[in-house]
Amino acid sequence: MADFRLKYNYMYQKYKSTILFNKNLILSGIAAFFAGALFAQLYAEQGLNNNFLNSLYTLSIEYGVYIPLFVILFYLDNKNRYIDPITGHKNSAQIKSDIKKLFAAFSISELIYSGCKILAQYYLLQQNVEPYQASMLAAILAWLVFLVCINTSIKAVNLFKRSSK
Repeated sequence: MADFRLKYNYMYQKYKSTILFNKNLILSGIAAFFAGALFAQLYAEQGLNNNFLNSLYTLSIEYGVYIPLFVILFYLDNKNRYIDPITGHKNSAQIKSDIKKLFAAFSISELIYSGCKILAQYYLLQQNVEPYQASMLAAILAWLVFLVCINTSIKAVNLFKRSSK
């Protein structure tokens, strides 16, 4: 049992940043998921039957919840990375570097998510699936694709690798 704990602790420490990153994605994604489903249903109940606009507006609502929440959670988990251990001051270079890396990783992944989400939700709405169900099913599908893309992207941009300078 002690051997298992050592291996688990080693693996957790090795991938802690990635685990916390994904936790933040999932928590903010869950909030956006339910906000989007609620909005999609309310939009349809207003008698507005434009399925494309429903899909597009729902995505906008999701981003309005998801992005600010993710930024807050990411900062809370990583604020110690941005303090220079020698001076105790904010390390602006590290902050700028991480913002650029996050922007690069999210740009492609979010485009893929948005395309998948809008197309899937539109298709489901065309099939007369309830709007909240269409939003939820489309979000689940798009999130599966997104999680693979974003995790591949953060590895590609070395978000959690410290430079040896």
